[in-house]
Order: sequence, then C-alpha cells, then structure tokens
Amino acid sequence: MHRPFDDLAGFDTADLHTEGQIALLPAGHPLASRDRLTLAEVRDVPDLPIARWPRLDGSYPDGPGPEVHTQSQLAQLVALGRTLLVIPASSRARQWPDHVAVPVVDAPDVTTVIAWPPGSRSPAVASLVRSAAGLHGTTLPASAR
Repeated sequence: MHRPFDDLAGFDTADLHTEGQIALLPAGHPLASRDRLTLAEVRDVPDLPIARWPRLDGSYPDGPGPEVHTQSQLAQLVALGRTLLVIPASSRARQWPDHVAVPVVDAPDVTTVIAWPPGSRSPAVASLVRSAAGLHGTTLPASAR
C-alpha cells in the first residue's frame, strides 16, 4: 500500500520505503525531453490528459483522461501517446522502451507500507511483516514485534 494514496485507516502499518515521483510519458512527447517537471506542468497537458483510476465505489474522477483498469492498459495508453501518469520513481523498473520517466520535483513523496489487521496474532503475518521490514531496514512499531 502507498501513503498518501491508500486509505490505511484500521490497519497497523510499517513504512518500508519512501521515494519521489516521476511522470511517465510517451517517448516522443515534448515533455519527455525535460530533465524535470512540476505538478503544474503535468496536471493540464491538453494533448496528454492524466489517466483516471476508479474510486472504491467504481466511479471515476471527472476529467478528460482515459478511464483505466489495469497497469497493462495504462502502459499501452502511455506508449500510444494517449495519457501520462505520475507514479513512484521505483516504477521505472516497469518502464517500456516507448516510455520516458521524468522526475516531478514538487510531487509529494510516496511511502510504501506493509499493513495488517490490528492486534493480529498470526505467526504467518508476523513473519511476513518482519521479513518485509528486514529487507528494507525498517524499525517495526511495538505492535508488530
């Protein structure tokens, strides 16, 4: 899960990794040649509207961008020059040759977290949380030890 985007209410959590964000653009777009961008520059690109993901109730936010359902669909729409998106920088690992990643310098940092039901006594959940935290050098909250 990712803070600040996912609703973590009702879960115990441990932060695993915090990073900046990038704009994923079609390789041929003029913004793809920039060294960095701002949110204002990517928020309203007339020929490249930001894709829209469904809300929890299945509705979509207002806007001109395409409605997307899967990562694969989104990657194809970026490659075709139909949309752009702002995502965590580590997403570069899934970048296609048709994509260019440009840092968005004023986008909020994104923190990847592991989350579990509060008060869980499951040895498997505890082991998973400890393993994930260990991989990232994370200090666990007292509720997870």
